[in-house]
Amino acid sequence: MGSFVAQCFFNAFLLISLFQICLAGRKLVGEVVEEPQLLKYHNGPLLSGKITVNLIWYGKFKPSERAIISDFITSLSSKTTPVSQNKQPSVAQWWKTTEKYYHLTSKKPSLSLSLGKQILDEKYSLGKSLKNKQIVQLASKGDQKNAINVVLTASDVAVEGFCMSRCGTHGSALGYSGGHIKAKRYTKFAYIWVGNSQTQCPGQCAWPFHQPIYGPQSPPLVAPNNNVGLDGMVINLASLLAGTATNPFGNGYFQGSAEAPLEASSACPGIYGKGAYPGYAGNLLQDPTTGASYNANGDNGRKYLLPALYDPATSSCSTLV
Repeated sequence: MGSFVAQCFFNAFLLISLFQICLAGRKLVGEVVEEPQLLKYHNGPLLSGKITVNLIWYGKFKPSERAIISDFITSLSSKTTPVSQNKQPSVAQWWKTTEKYYHLTSKKPSLSLSLGKQILDEKYSLGKSLKNKQIVQLASKGDQKNAINVVLTASDVAVEGFCMSRCGTHGSALGYSGGHIKAKRYTKFAYIWVGNSQTQCPGQCAWPFHQPIYGPQSPPLVAPNNNVGLDGMVINLASLLAGTATNPFGNGYFQGSAEAPLEASSACPGIYGKGAYPGYAGNLLQDPTTGASYNANGDNGRKYLLPALYDPATSSCSTLV
């Protein structure tokens, strides 16, 4: 069911010490080699029109932590901001790479994202150890039409496969879209799950803001929002959003197996800036006050570190800096 974008990223990171990216069809020796690798279109529908991104917060998150994620979502479509905030490179500029995939299809659909509902489940209604089917259950709490429902689990919540093989997932599930009781209409809705890895596995899922467990060792970077767990979640959420936009139902743009596909972001693991190589995220911007590393500006003066996206126009991994 669905695709596991973050799983390949996770596995690739674990294998960096062997200088080989899983399923990517390329080897890394000293530096990241960007060989052409076309993500094939499998003729499935892409998300189009006005789509709301609903956030389902499972467990305890501080309001300041929730703001890091919600500001990221609104930054994806920011068009007008105060002059003081209108800085490049931006989150919206990063997101525009996904639009190139839409221009490759004959129908040329368009996608507009906006922040929708925020649902809090601070009492752990399903416990602190979740299976995949419970992630879908939580995702179903959001709108099931014209929506992407994002489940964000707190640092004390264990999720099936979390830290062992993945940092998050995206997929689709059957939802109710309206109609009369006797003639109910159902439709597929897209969902994403991302876990806060700060206490469970920051070395795997919050790199480069934490020392890696495997592979070349280098000092961790300072997180742009001063929160290793949440800044790590932004990286994984960004990757999964790109995968959801370009491969929402498992038959869009991807390479390799449909069960573990390489998608728009997971095809470029570990790359955040030019000159990236195993253990080195690339040449990034640095905040002169905090020393934090970042490559994108967002709403409300936010700074974020976002992963490279595979650019179908250049057949290469594209970074903002």
